[in-house]
Amino acid sequence: QLQLVESGGGLVQPGGSLRLSCAASGFTLDYYGIGWFRQAPGKEREGVSCITMSGHTTYYTDSVKGRFTISKDGAKNTVYLQMNSLKPEDTAVYYCAANRYYNCAGWTEITFASWGQGTQVTVSS
Repeated sequence: QLQLVESGGGLVQPGGSLRLSCAASGFTLDYYGIGWFRQAPGKEREGVSCITMSGHTTYYTDSVKGRFTISKDGAKNTVYLQMNSLKPEDTAVYYCAANRYYNCAGWTEITFASWGQGTQVTVSS
């Protein structure tokens, strides 16, 4: 059974850092593109970042470029989202999502078949 489990969320002050993890079970990430999405209260879910099957190519939404880094660890079957210089507007529930044989082309919410349960990130002083 394919499962994604996010962890690493929490409360952090503006300017701080967090590293989110997305651990996969029931399948190998080698054949899946992985995306990170977030949803703030009262807002639609938005794409944050995407990493291809090989892990060699990454994509970011403009608001997080230069601050967030997505990476993949094949040995641990886990994808990470390193978030630095966090801002209050980064506050949201963060979700990871997977799609088989997918290399992030036109990555949006509807292109991902499997989702984790989400982890809360709150940036506040």
